[in-house]
Amino acid sequence: MTVVPPVPDVFDPRLYARGIPYDAYRELRDRHPVAWQDEYRVLGWPAGPGFWAVTRHADVVRVLKDARRYSSYLGATQIRDPDPADLPFIRRMMLNQDPPGHGRLRRLVSRAFTPARVDRFAAAATARARALLGAARATARDGDGTVDAVRAVTDEYALLNLTDLLGVPPADRGLLLAWTERVIAYQDPDEPPVLGPDGTPVNPRSPAMLEEMFGYARDLAAHKRKHPGDDVLTSLAHADLSDGELEMSFFLLTVAGNDTVRSAAPGGLLALAGHPEEQRALCEGRFAVTTAVEELLRFHPPVLHFRRTAAEDHVLHARRVRRGDKVVVFHASANHDERVFPDPHRLDLGRSPNPHVSFGDGPHVCLGAHFARLQLRVLHEEVLRALPPYETAAPPRRLVSHFINGLKSLPLRLLR
Repeated sequence: MTVVPPVPDVFDPRLYARGIPYDAYRELRDRHPVAWQDEYRVLGWPAGPGFWAVTRHADVVRVLKDARRYSSYLGATQIRDPDPADLPFIRRMMLNQDPPGHGRLRRLVSRAFTPARVDRFAAAATARARALLGAARATARDGDGTVDAVRAVTDEYALLNLTDLLGVPPADRGLLLAWTERVIAYQDPDEPPVLGPDGTPVNPRSPAMLEEMFGYARDLAAHKRKHPGDDVLTSLAHADLSDGELEMSFFLLTVAGNDTVRSAAPGGLLALAGHPEEQRALCEGRFAVTTAVEELLRFHPPVLHFRRTAAEDHVLHARRVRRGDKVVVFHASANHDERVFPDPHRLDLGRSPNPHVSFGDGPHVCLGAHFARLQLRVLHEEVLRALPPYETAAPPRRLVSHFINGLKSLPLRLLR
């Protein structure tokens, strides 16, 4: 009798605290490219109806590009279903809209997020990276030769770059970090959830949990209308946005803009620490930093998945997908698909072409990708200038999350 192996579970957030489950992803790609996943109760969060996991690169791109069949609007973009009462509120965000409404918001926000404005921040980002790395090296030199790259460099680097771009006053920057932690780390035991009257966790994206952030966004926009600056919030404050659209745009830029770099930056350092030959080749100038950044993004994508909802009955890889089913694309799996990337588990800083999906694809491709790439390029250029060769001094502490590929600490040993 033929024994059919079980379908690997890639839903449990606790799996990701031990590392990305690449073996499970490969099993899914090879045997179950569209696989049903149970959405069981975990970490205090209630069970859901389940979802289809899409793990091959071609299928991930297909889903992301086909907004008509795979909707961001019907059920939003997180695996866990929002409270039906919150759904109209959540749909104000362009991330949770479909064309043509999505296109209108994206155009308005992108006018603020221009490459020219972002490029003007390159000098400030360089100075910031240089100062943080210099202080980190001094800390290592005066101590035991080790430094936590997350605490000493990358968290601060990502947050301060974002707040400069948005135009948030220095005194308020800690607020953005707290709001980001609440939303991104909600599955992690280090960020205990807020419990509702029934004892179950409150969705961190619900209106009640975001009111403080939204009140701040309204006040800051009012200030920018009277005292404009060369920043994104000034542009948004003068754009044709409703109060709700402005609030949700501020939320999206704050959370996604911070955590994309906050996850990718230490992830790139971790990858290089684990591959000394590639690290040496980069130091010797055998690879362009811009090319290396793309491979580091492929190797350690900041976001692990996004959800869509089927807008119609259809068949995907011989699986019958019903209207209303959740369809979840796994970026980290797609980035390691052998059908697209030769020897995908090898870090190849000269890899070309490199069609990774770390910033998504289709109409929702990351609006801030240009800004993120600039920050990562600057950081790695300054690492080459400021730090000696390095290796991990201890295993990193990973975020308990099946959504964000985050590192809570990354102890590095500087080797001279």
